[in-house]
Amino acid sequence: MTKQFKICLLPGDGIGPEIIAESVKVLDAIGAKYDTKFDYEEALLGGIAIDETGSPYPEATQTCAHEADAVLLAAVGGPKWDSTDPTAPRPEQGLLGIRKDLGLYTNLRPVRTYRALADSSTLKPEVIDGVDLIIVRELTGGLYFGARERFYDELGSGANGTAGQRAYDTLEYREYEVERIARQAFEAARKRRGRVHSIDKANVLETSRMWREIVHRIHDEEYPDIELTDMLVDNTAMQLVANPRQFDVLVTENTFGDILSDEASMLTGSLGMLASASLGDGTALYEPSHGSAPDIAGQGIANPIAQILSAEMMLRYSFDMADAADDIAHAVEAVLDEGWRTGDLKQADTPADHVLGTAAMGDKIVAHL
Repeated sequence: MTKQFKICLLPGDGIGPEIIAESVKVLDAIGAKYDTKFDYEEALLGGIAIDETGSPYPEATQTCAHEADAVLLAAVGGPKWDSTDPTAPRPEQGLLGIRKDLGLYTNLRPVRTYRALADSSTLKPEVIDGVDLIIVRELTGGLYFGARERFYDELGSGANGTAGQRAYDTLEYREYEVERIARQAFEAARKRRGRVHSIDKANVLETSRMWREIVHRIHDEEYPDIELTDMLVDNTAMQLVANPRQFDVLVTENTFGDILSDEASMLTGSLGMLASASLGDGTALYEPSHGSAPDIAGQGIANPIAQILSAEMMLRYSFDMADAADDIAHAVEAVLDEGWRTGDLKQADTPADHVLGTAAMGDKIVAHL
């Protein structure tokens, strides 16, 4: 009996439409192989949504997301919508909005190095060889969602006690938010190598001290079989480039996770290789970790692999199609092992005829399926 899934497609801005087309191409090949029908509904998010509707997360997109079995997003944003006006709508508000609306409090960002791309990383091959970690980032709390304000302070906040601008952003967490993200991390570790590093700034921040206490309580009461290590975020930033093989699962709050996952992405040599999954109580959302790359949009040269691997995660986590997901992962690795590269991955010794555009890379991966 043919399985059927509805996917809400959000191409977004910049290179988004180009790379999401390659995910659809791969999913269609998977569908043919596994007797599965994927129904796609396209909707607006981010800058293009602002241009066409005035809102970065329009009502029609909300409906599409809630009615789908999964959401596949490309990327949002670009200099066109940059503004210092705090009242102006921004593409990133669409991304934050859909995460909050769908109750997506967990972001999973796997980081795996490929031997074929060892020379693409700025780190020595012996440092990154065998790296296989996952960052579990809390997604709906912290600085990004806390109270904030900017105002003119006449009471002397400026230099030498003079009046001037003042601003604040509030880093806030509730106990249940830390509990549920800790459980996600420990559950992930049980399916991997059984190690969790909890990342905080407990030597300075009260939220981090609470975070550490709660993570330890959940560990001791529910997951004593998992090895738990505390690590300060600044040390983690150093350890990710000095000894990344020590990590299995890292769990941390929103802002720290945003920064560390981008740093970890460079272990692979390119942001174009990293997918992510946002999970919670509603429809799950899958997206590449990179941005919209407006500087190369429309040129057909963007790396679609992170987008394709986002579809692979969707098959794994939302559709319970682990074999199909493995097929995509193996196809990507096979293409890289054969020496095919997009522009961001090429090295000095990469033959010119092995440097592929966006669609050609998608075709190579489909051929291996």
